[in-house]
Amino acid sequence: MKTSRNPESIHTPVAPYVHQIEVTGPCKWLTLSGQLGMKQNGTVPENAIDQMKVALDNIRKNLEAADMEIKDLTKLVFYLVGEFNSVERRKVISDFLEDHLPCSTMIYVVALAAPAFKIEIDAWACKEL
Repeated sequence: MKTSRNPESIHTPVAPYVHQIEVTGPCKWLTLSGQLGMKQNGTVPENAIDQMKVALDNIRKNLEAADMEIKDLTKLVFYLVGEFNSVERRKVISDFLEDHLPCSTMIYVVALAAPAFKIEIDAWACKEL
């Protein structure tokens, strides 16, 4: 069973996430390598927001391959390079998550594996058995 909490003793989340998810009982865990904004054909959009959409879609496809859904995500870690419009960024993430709120961390870094990459996203998911 997954229980989401935002303890009253700390601040309200500042974006679409929850402070903690407790997992109890039997479940199947999925850990993803960092997902880039690279399409299946190897192309990488120049626009950072477009890369974010592709990276999130890659997460969705990984979940589907493991017979999991967005609601099974427990943690997302975003590594961003350069400027991302915060309004657009939050909308893309909210649209992807729908009503689900995983734990989340967002980190700005100097660079990723290659200069073309503007985003990489780590993800963890847990499906109750």
